[in-house]
Amino acid sequence: MNMKRGPATHHIVPNPKGGWDLKRGGGERATSHHETKREAVDAGRKVSRAQGTELRIQNKDGRIAGSDSHGGDPYPPKG
Repeated sequence: MNMKRGPATHHIVPNPKGGWDLKRGGGERATSHHETKREAVDAGRKVSRAQGTELRIQNKDGRIAGSDSHGGDPYPPKG
């Protein structure tokens, strides 16, 4: 049985040992590790654009602080 999944994602998450990680949604290991959140977001945007994924950016408390869509939105806004 083939179940439809949501959009492919990458996540910027705080690393418990310090710094920030870029992870593929559902992945255990970090794609890359960065000292600052800004560096992680910049790297995440490049990877997300290249792979056409949604980028979700978390705060230190784990809440989603923002997201960037680089995938195939079904209904892109006009304008």
